[in-house]
Amino acid sequence: MTSADLVVRGAKVEPIVRPERPADAIAVSSGRIVAVGESRAMSEWIGPGTEVVDLSGETLLPGFQDAHIHPIEGGLLADRCDLHDLIEVDAYLDTIARYAAANPDRSWIEGSGWSLSAFAGGEPSRELLDRIVPDRPVLLESNDGHVAWVNTRALEVAGVTATTTTPHDGRIARNGSGRPTGTLVDGAIALVARLLPEPTHAQLLDGLRGAQRQLHALGITGWQDAHVEPANLSVYREAARDGWLTARVVAALWWNRDAGLEQIDAFDEQRASGALGSLRADSVKLMLDGIIESRTAFMGSPYLGGSERGSAFIDPDVLHRALVELDRRGFQAHFHAIGDAAVRLALDAVAEARRHNGASDRRHHIAHLEVVHPDDLPRFAELDVVANLQPFWAVDDDQMQDLRIPALGSGRVAWQFPFGSLRRAGARLAAGSDWTVTTANPLLEIEVAVRRVAPDARDGPSFLPAERLTLDEALEAFTLGSAFVNHLDHETGSIEVGKLADIVVLDRNLRAPDAGPIGDASVRATYVAGRRVT
Repeated sequence: MTSADLVVRGAKVEPIVRPERPADAIAVSSGRIVAVGESRAMSEWIGPGTEVVDLSGETLLPGFQDAHIHPIEGGLLADRCDLHDLIEVDAYLDTIARYAAANPDRSWIEGSGWSLSAFAGGEPSRELLDRIVPDRPVLLESNDGHVAWVNTRALEVAGVTATTTTPHDGRIARNGSGRPTGTLVDGAIALVARLLPEPTHAQLLDGLRGAQRQLHALGITGWQDAHVEPANLSVYREAARDGWLTARVVAALWWNRDAGLEQIDAFDEQRASGALGSLRADSVKLMLDGIIESRTAFMGSPYLGGSERGSAFIDPDVLHRALVELDRRGFQAHFHAIGDAAVRLALDAVAEARRHNGASDRRHHIAHLEVVHPDDLPRFAELDVVANLQPFWAVDDDQMQDLRIPALGSGRVAWQFPFGSLRRAGARLAAGSDWTVTTANPLLEIEVAVRRVAPDARDGPSFLPAERLTLDEALEAFTLGSAFVNHLDHETGSIEVGKLADIVVLDRNLRAPDAGPIGDASVRATYVAGRRVT
């Protein structure tokens, strides 16, 4: 018998799939798992060159996979004004002022991370920014990426005035006289963002390098990038070509909602060029609506206290025809759908593709699913559509109380983040973080999926406790479920003989009585194909 390259023993093995018998050890050879069993049986795999990792009951998991994430943008944030870990307006202003002073040569001050709940109605004013940066344009995206806070100079250089037409897929916050107040929502962000300096190829490369280091350190061995345009795909291709893209990546090519089916030919070309090493580019991201907090999510009935209900960012007829053609050509659809009408629109589009093309193994999936009409829950299983969950938002916090509930009203509150209901209705679950919108840490995400309580308020009540997932269900969503979405479940996502040794060692047994909160666990080591990457 040839000795193994790696043996991990004494572990609490979480195989994700139901094992034939309990195991506490694995052996790895040539990047694949060759044995799963008891520690005492692993001695036959140990030779002079075998790396042996002895644990004391700590958890061994398949590598986490993030089914909806923005890594390059996360990496770029290291060189931008980062507001993500702050919650007070004064802290935002202090950080922005210090960043501007430290970067006097930047023609624009750009960054992200502020919380809508920090401002009345989720709408900060330009005057706050004017006090600290009056001479250069400023654009700072909210932590969810759907709202931008800009100063007067940014509005001036972009020519956004009281007479500017509001785009169909966004909103310009205005005062009583129609003058823009400094908050731009969804499609309106582009009115100013089009003038931002484009990051260079070198900056994008550095962003990807930094992001991959951070994500591997969190135990993430693969992901689906939820917004890939040609410049980002070029970066991924170079990383794959040069051999340093160690993560398994699916690039979701960005659907330009101001264009039509003519862009699909370009997707064909990008898919062909993007098949390189551990990279594929065979998913297409279709953004169907905005967010509830700004009342741009597409809802089946009006928001509370008004007549608006949002609108579809992509014309439904165009979407249906696009899905039929994308499905026919072998592309996977990766939908952004937050409102219940947007979720229904995505499901209807998949149903249309099924009617024209028959059953397929495209593994179309809908991300976010913040509000789902109960009638649509069984359609996920019926249409074989994966529910792609972002658990970190499913908590009762200031944003829920101040912005979401006043928009939805009490009747629709119970339709939010229906993870348990989807599971009980037979839906297959995958999961992701939407980093940098929320933490990329899958252990924190899993904690919220299981408890429905914010990690910074662990003594609080569970939000809609019937929608909690079990630990087994949440672990599966972040491993085998996301591997399924990425068409990698035959190779990764579980600890089984023959699969690639994409594995993670944690610092504790998650199921031990004294383990503490799930999100307090940390990653001791991450391996991709049996090679340690962190």
